[in-house]
Amino acid sequence: MIFRILEDQLAQKSRDAKAADFRFMQLALALGRRGLGRTWPNPAVGAVIVKDGVIVGRGWTHPGGRPHAEVEALGRAGPAARGATLYVTLEPCSHFGRSPPCADAVVAAGLARVVSAIEDPNPEVAGQGHARLRTAGIAVDVGLCAAEAARDHAGHFRRVRDGRPHVILKLALSADDKIGAAGNRPVAISGEAARTRVHLLRAQSDAILVGIGTVLADDPLLTCRLPGMASRSPVRVVLDRALRTPGDSRLVHSARETPLWVMTSDTAEAPAAVKLGAAGAQVIRVASAAALPGLDLPAVLHTLAEKGITRLMVEGGARVASSFVAAGLADEIWLLRGPESVGADGVPALDALPLAAITQSPSFRLRASETLGKDSLDIYERA
Repeated sequence: MIFRILEDQLAQKSRDAKAADFRFMQLALALGRRGLGRTWPNPAVGAVIVKDGVIVGRGWTHPGGRPHAEVEALGRAGPAARGATLYVTLEPCSHFGRSPPCADAVVAAGLARVVSAIEDPNPEVAGQGHARLRTAGIAVDVGLCAAEAARDHAGHFRRVRDGRPHVILKLALSADDKIGAAGNRPVAISGEAARTRVHLLRAQSDAILVGIGTVLADDPLLTCRLPGMASRSPVRVVLDRALRTPGDSRLVHSARETPLWVMTSDTAEAPAAVKLGAAGAQVIRVASAAALPGLDLPAVLHTLAEKGITRLMVEGGARVASSFVAAGLADEIWLLRGPESVGADGVPALDALPLAAITQSPSFRLRASETLGKDSLDIYERA
């Protein structure tokens, strides 16, 4: 009987410990998300240091990628870090970059245990950070909340593994699957709650991309317009093969406040590029697509990744959206659907492609559904 009681007590203690680990890792993930859209080219990592059940330090990667989350948390913990547990959403780095290895800082601080959500695929790390901690006598547990961490770090993972950003395609659809009125005229589809969610997604993206057709039709600003978050606006990217971006557009007028990158053909005329450059835009030349009217999308994405972009939000029109879907370059797709219909003469969501290329494709699976006021949001991810 006594042994049974002891077994039950030990089992309960184990459950309590696992619950605490989960709770602290969830906090680390939430802290890391604060940096989404601001830390590129570095991943947005979160870290929490706990001693005797009390949080003694916390941190997240700061804008521009420094300081790293672990160093920030260690700085806040101070001497209390000795003998404590670190919860971190990505393997601590083990190489010298723009700052010393975080793994060395963790060892020097005297931590007793590290709970790491997932291994870093960066070849300069790739398990070496965890190995260095274990060699120093630190207990290391890997894999808690790994699926969430992989989603949060999808931009970093995609850039390291595939040499391109993680692409999030956003489409605002009417009840009858249109994105615009006849003649490509813009039409209000989403309500306030949905628009707020879109602007939050902008703030969590490194860059936002549209085609020249959207620029000419809508004259968009493409900034984050949530109160107090103007500084979180992403880099604006325009696909403009022939450099038709108007000099009096809102994008160009704001180019010195919020970066504007115009991706154009390697054969585009130089005078137009000079004018845009003089206005503050950065003109970037890439290859044109073979036998197609647009730019080569893999080349565009590779160039953006080389410039440090990890999370790219695509908010272009039907042609741009269909191009990303057809090329297999959309990793997440956000379908916002409003309650009103546009009519049979409206602009189809994916140009010549049916919407079923997303909703009924084995390439995508529905990850989440939400209600936003009178609108709905379905998030699909690559299967």
